[in-house]
Amino acid sequence: MSENKSAISKVWSVASTVLVVIVVLVAVFLMGSRIMGYRVFTVISGSMEPAYSVGDLIYVKNTEPKEIKVGDAITYVMNENLVVSTHRVVKIEQKNGEFMFYTKGDANKDADKSPVHNKNVVGVVKFSIPYLGYVSDWVQNPPGMYIAIVLGVALIVAVFLPDIIKGGRDKDGKKHTAEAEPIVEIPFEETAVVENESVPQTSEGDVKISEEKPKEE
Repeated sequence: MSENKSAISKVWSVASTVLVVIVVLVAVFLMGSRIMGYRVFTVISGSMEPAYSVGDLIYVKNTEPKEIKVGDAITYVMNENLVVSTHRVVKIEQKNGEFMFYTKGDANKDADKSPVHNKNVVGVVKFSIPYLGYVSDWVQNPPGMYIAIVLGVALIVAVFLPDIIKGGRDKDGKKHTAEAEPIVEIPFEETAVVENESVPQTSEGDVKISEEKPKEE
């Protein structure tokens, strides 16, 4: 019976560790990338297929306009409502230090009608992760946000609870209790007893020590 419990405990330990690793990796890809200067967007249309499909998570890095080249996929603000889009650059015009980028979706037959001013460019797409956009949208909006929090707490409890329970038991499965240390008897030795002598005090309460002069014979 104890062997079965041990096997189940090992399987659960491995499974919980794998789950924790997965959660950490997802958190890094969703949140940690922002620390490294990336902005994350979820693809919601098929205009850039097959490069980027619906549900993919794209990672966009801020790039100087002069460094953007024809063939780069750029993410840009489309209108005053701050709606963003990602299309590929097919033509670049420069005038008086300003850049105009002409774009086209890979799956679209025609190029976009209006060029993109460099001030509206968010950045260049550096890489993407398929389907992770669905997870990103789910955990950032209710009720997925609340479910993710509950699952995270439950996972932490499930990982550490067995160790906490096991910590109160010894290797034989018995409850561990602290034992009192044996009292060590110290052998009695006779010592000389010196009686306290009264010491005169001053009116201020300070101890007055008088130096006794040797008697003259």
